[in-house]
Formats: sequence, structure tokens, C-alpha cells
Amino acid sequence: MTGFLADPESLPVELRAYLAELVRRTRAVCGPRLVSMFAVGSIALGDYRHGRSDVDVTVVVDPSLPGLSLRDLANSLTALPCPAAGLELVLYDADFAARPSAEAGFRLNLNTGPLLRYQAAYDSSRSPAFWFVIDRAVGYQSGRLLFGSPVRDVLAAPSRADQLAAVLHSVRDHARGEGHLSDNRVLNGCRAVVFCRTGRWVAKYAAGRSVSDTEPRFRALVDRALLSFERARSEAFELPPDEVRDFLDRVREIVERTASSSESERTVGGTSATLDGDPS
Repeated sequence: MTGFLADPESLPVELRAYLAELVRRTRAVCGPRLVSMFAVGSIALGDYRHGRSDVDVTVVVDPSLPGLSLRDLANSLTALPCPAAGLELVLYDADFAARPSAEAGFRLNLNTGPLLRYQAAYDSSRSPAFWFVIDRAVGYQSGRLLFGSPVRDVLAAPSRADQLAAVLHSVRDHARGEGHLSDNRVLNGCRAVVFCRTGRWVAKYAAGRSVSDTEPRFRALVDRALLSFERARSEAFELPPDEVRDFLDRVREIVERTASSSESERTVGGTSATLDGDPS
């Protein structure tokens, strides 16, 4: 079964059979118009946690793929039981994927699985763009090939300015708190800080460890979020709302300051992203 995968040994053992069948079904629907499939998210960043993480997959197809095929693909993949918390699959035309963009740009955005609210969206103009920009940035940096052409042959990285804008939108979204676990809000904030510091995307848990080690003001909150993140979603802790909002307010200031510095200096690391005090 895993013979459908480009490099099964690089993937979590719990997901190999599922991902192989995902590739098989996608090839069956798309045929020769399938250009590439690769994992992003926690799989790409080396921190997939069974029972907690989603499976995040990007599909790139030739633009000639008929619209009806997208619905066939959504139906076929929805019928495949997902062993993870859920499947988040995004499909792009190859001409869109090959150029940097701040748009959502997908032809299909499919969420399905035991812990996700089902959706199959086909109109990217109705969706906030920031999550898709971040996913493409992670994919370009660390995407794990499942099938077809190498990731960097088909995918362009969004510009740093567009990535920082997407990060700022994500922090604001988490500050509202709708539909997000408390630990996820905090650790995504940590990941935003690490991206501002380094210009690289890291797994949420690693980002939390980094912020805990360097930011004593928020250490207790971040450590609590890390403990919660080690648990199943149904057993996650509810973190103090006021502390989470205060933390995300500070993260937002960091991102805004980094974006402003990046715009004026056009360099990575032009300012030191710290949660306490002024930039050094």
C-alpha cells in the first residue's frame, strides 16, 4: 500500500497507510493532471502528534482539471476514514502555486475527519487568506513530498512581507478566540514570535519551548500551554482568558514592530523580537 508514497519512511507510521490511500484516490480522480502532493503542517515540521494533530496536505494540479473533478475528489476523500484528528487538504492550480501570492487562491479547501467541522469550499474569495499563505510558506520551507514533482519545483514562497502580514492576521484571529483551543492560541503566538526572530517556521511545541526559555514574564502560561498540548484535544486545559489575551497583545506588538522594521530595512532579523521591554 505504501508504494504509492514518494518516501514512506519519512512519514509518521500511524499515517502511512492513510496517506498512501489518499494519494491513490487523488491520482484516480485527477489522473495525469495531478502534478504534486505534499504534507505541510505538523508532519512537515516534524512534530505530528497522533490524536492531537491534523493531517495537512497540499495538492497541485494542472489548471485543466475540470471543476466537477474537485467535487468527486472531495467526496472520495471524505469517505476515507481519517486516523488523525482530521484532514485539512488544499488544492491549487499549478500556475497559481508557482508564483508568490498573498491570496488564498485555492480551488478546493477540504476539512474532514473525526474532530473537524466538515467543509468543502471551492471559492477562495470568500475565505481569509492568511492561513493559506502560512501553509504555503511552511510547504516551501519544509514540505514533505508524497507524490509527483518536488515541492520547490511547483510552489513559490510568499514574500516575507506577505508572511508577516499573514502572521499578524493569525494573531488577531487567535485573540478573538473563536473556535480555537487555548493552548493552540498560545503556541501559535509563540510560533509567531519565533518567526519574527528567525524568519523560519518551527513546530508549535518547539516554539513554545523557545519562548518559555527566553521570556520569564510569560513562562508559566506557556508551560501550561505546553502541558495541555501534550494531551488529547478533549483533555486540553482551559487557560486563563485574561492571561492569554495579554500574551497575544504582546505578540501582536512584536509582529507589528517586526513588519515595520522589515518594510523599512528589507532584511531578516533587523530587530530583536522580545516580549519584555523594547527591542534590543
